[in-house]
Amino acid sequence: MTSTTSTPPASNFLRTIIEQDLANGTYSDKRWAGKPGPASVQKQGALDTARIRTRFPPEPNGHLHIGHAKSICLNFGLARDYGGACHLRFDDTNPEKENDEYVNAIIDTVKWLGFSWEFQTETNLYYASDYFDYLYEFAQALIRSGDAYVDEQTSEQVRATRGTLKEKGVNSPWRDRPAEESLALLDEMRGGKHPDGSLILRAKIDMGSPNMNLRDPALYRIRHAEHHRTGSKWCIYPMYTWAHPVEDALEGITHSICTLEFEDQRPFYDWILEKLAALGQLNHPLPHQYEFARLNLSYVVTSKRKLLMLVQEGYVSGWDDPRLPTLVGLRRRGYTPEAIRLFCERLGVSKSSSHINHNMLEQALRDDLDPKADRRIAVLDPVKLVITNYPEGQTERCVAPSNPHNPDSTSREFPFSRELWIERDDFLENPPKKYFRLFPGNTVRLKYGYTVKCTGCLKDENGRVTEVHAEYLADTKSGSAGANAVKVKGTITWVSAAHAIRAEVRLYDRLFTDPHPDSGNKNFLDSLNPNSIQTVQGWLEPGTHADPGSLWQFERLGYFIADTIDSTRERPVINRAVTLRDAWI
Repeated sequence: MTSTTSTPPASNFLRTIIEQDLANGTYSDKRWAGKPGPASVQKQGALDTARIRTRFPPEPNGHLHIGHAKSICLNFGLARDYGGACHLRFDDTNPEKENDEYVNAIIDTVKWLGFSWEFQTETNLYYASDYFDYLYEFAQALIRSGDAYVDEQTSEQVRATRGTLKEKGVNSPWRDRPAEESLALLDEMRGGKHPDGSLILRAKIDMGSPNMNLRDPALYRIRHAEHHRTGSKWCIYPMYTWAHPVEDALEGITHSICTLEFEDQRPFYDWILEKLAALGQLNHPLPHQYEFARLNLSYVVTSKRKLLMLVQEGYVSGWDDPRLPTLVGLRRRGYTPEAIRLFCERLGVSKSSSHINHNMLEQALRDDLDPKADRRIAVLDPVKLVITNYPEGQTERCVAPSNPHNPDSTSREFPFSRELWIERDDFLENPPKKYFRLFPGNTVRLKYGYTVKCTGCLKDENGRVTEVHAEYLADTKSGSAGANAVKVKGTITWVSAAHAIRAEVRLYDRLFTDPHPDSGNKNFLDSLNPNSIQTVQGWLEPGTHADPGSLWQFERLGYFIADTIDSTRERPVINRAVTLRDAWI
């Protein structure tokens, strides 16, 4: 899988780490039984034929957004480039917010981006809930070894005794309870004998650690909630920070790649794995966690909570609204998988956080579509141009390339007639200097057609122009011997009024006017762009079939897609994906 546009290799420190691990044989003796499992399972396996294993572990509680695309491209791309496997694992440990709708949407989105979790004969699609039994057995092992205990403090008491960055925490009064008691209580927790929040299982590490994440973090909490896969089998659910390293180890992950906010969690990640390996539950070599800077894109919000608010409160039409940074929204807007992969390639990978200008995403789409999108003409703010000396009822054929970048592309044909639609701003009765389009007395070329000289206009009672009048120069048709006989400085696009296709065109723009709408203490809703969508009735070049998903460059206007939900040939609905140039500079 390669980009359609040549791009110099971006910086990626993870490649250096992987190449060094491969050179040193760090994982050369790792065994893999062909399925996830603890040490007892993996010891039976052969040497792993995947040189590395990475994973993309989304929580199925919402749709993926552009930030996830960076992680998808990174994890799947590294596995592909180094002869490895990338697993798709659903982190479904929070039953109240997760469902199969999101699972299916995530699967579809990862496939759409061009990636697969297949490796040789393996289908590496997994769920955290696949490992609930293992996690429970490992928790029991930690209790027996004196490394975990059941705490009866309330959540408020736990927070109060955890300490601060300057003060050590205070040991729970239940910290030294006998292992047999904790095992019995854990069994009761699993059996549903205790209400939510009444008991938690905590790791026993160090309440005086300068790293707050090592102050006896929670492993299990009670949640009497229906799970989308396990139903009511469980009423205790593992904390993410406990489940995540275990899942990585069970799946034989070598390089566990996550964003920088998990950097402080790495000591706990390592503690868990080393403890379970020492107890004989996990095999060496163990996974290692690496952190990179997350994607901070200007003019968007990517918080799932805030995206959900935008959807639920009607600020947008749904998760696939083309103004959202969700991948389903970008897809509906006209973004291609190739453009998103190109964008992620250009970002590189580092540990330095920075804000990425939204134009970089838009430019990736322009660069991807420019060489492959067929050209068409559309008029979105129409005013009629009448060629007064052209015979009424007469039409003739004009020819234009479908794609000037593709030598194998066919040409397209469309009619020229007496009455045409042109863009309203292509005529000014009293133009400023350096305005080279239509005004009384000026001559311009109608692209692919004739050169015409403007003779005036008609207006309504409010002074609004209703018709522009011009005369054509008969020997100046494009492609003819006289095409260059008259020199002009301006060229405008047009469609024949009698033959054009009427279409609803949705002009999408950025959803926020503030480049950092949710930074600091801002209310992100205050910077919603009132002009983020404008719907107009436009005219399309005849022969433009608006089958859902069809993409074009509308000349002089930008890149557009036939809406994947609302558009039909009988009633075209067209979305603007991106303008030809950045209008926000």
